Amino acid sequence: MLPPALDKVATLLSRLPGVGKRSALRWAFHILAEPPAYAEALRTALGELLEHVHFCAQCHHLAETELCGICRDPARDTSLLCVVEGVPDLLALERTGSYRGRYHVLHGSLAPLKGVGPSQLRLDNLESRITQDGVREVIVATSADVEGEATALYLAKRLAATGVSVTRIATGIPMGGELEYLDDHTLSRAIAGRIRLGGP
Repeated sequence: MLPPALDKVATLLSRLPGVGKRSALRWAFHILAEPPAYAEALRTALGELLEHVHFCAQCHHLAETELCGICRDPARDTSLLCVVEGVPDLLALERTGSYRGRYHVLHGSLAPLKGVGPSQLRLDNLESRITQDGVREVIVATSADVEGEATALYLAKRLAATGVSVTRIATGIPMGGELEYLDDHTLSRAIAGRIRLGGP
């Protein structure tokens, strides 16, 4: 029904997260409807992406040089290392402007039922970074789901021998959240992670 070239583009687009076959086809039609220069610019941008963007040799963030901008930044606190599952998590933390340490990107989380074990994560240089950079605290910022929790526990056990302090980001009630609408698990985590407000 469709020219093979158009069908191929739609099929490839449908492999993107959250893009179904109908959306992918609509996107392919949109590319065709644009001036030819748009498709050419898109092709050039994808080629440059493959040619120039790779993983940082130190933290595994995205970079165009051997080290990413965060690892090259001398103003960063090298004694703090935040472990995240993926680049979107790193970007989310950066948007807050409240963290000035460095990162370690795992590119996944432990999921034994899906065949994802420690060897599938980018953990090879984690201990050496802790030693070389004089890291005093590793902040585990994995998701608050089963895989994220399993990854956090694994990291705590793995890093115990290094003597570094391993902490976990807080979970619980979101800002603006009303207690009556929260699930039991979130409320339980909020109670367990309570903090002192003041006084003795």
